[in-house]
Amino acid sequence: MGPQLTTSGQTRAWGARLAELLRAGDLVVLTGGLGAGKTTLTQGIGQGLGIRGPVTSPTFVIARVHPSLVDGPPLVHVDAYRLGGFAELDDLDLDATLDDSVTIVEWGHGLAEDLTDDRLEVLLDGEDVRSVRVVPHGARWDGVDLTPLTEPVPLPVLGPADDHPTAGPDDTRPDTTEEAP
Repeated sequence: MGPQLTTSGQTRAWGARLAELLRAGDLVVLTGGLGAGKTTLTQGIGQGLGIRGPVTSPTFVIARVHPSLVDGPPLVHVDAYRLGGFAELDDLDLDATLDDSVTIVEWGHGLAEDLTDDRLEVLLDGEDVRSVRVVPHGARWDGVDLTPLTEPVPLPVLGPADDHPTAGPDDTRPDTTEEAP
């Protein structure tokens, strides 16, 4: 079990912590209800990876690619909420970019597992106080020290989007842009 996350800032900070463990070829499947912080977590991962943003929910465009600004892997951010099954996910050709990118699939439980045997499942639960749990799958994660992901996240200096746990761009809909500027 991971730490309790009470603000958007903590969720982003935990995402940046997770990004330190990620490399090209990694798949992260985010699971949690509406408002659980999946997009906010992805923002933190994007910050940690040094990608071009902003990271917003790709609900209507389904997938968005964020190139790296620091010679790291790009971030492929997918929202599988509207997909009807694995065939529609497969139509996105994620396997073409999977080896060279960090791929995050929101709402991917039950769909994205077939993309690769090696993945991290991140389960977010709650709205005011989020609990986070990481479940590693596959040989890629054998021997990787995940204990930094269980340590408490200090409260960051609060900005306007961090005043309330659900404030900010958590799973906001709609969004129609296709790729980050």
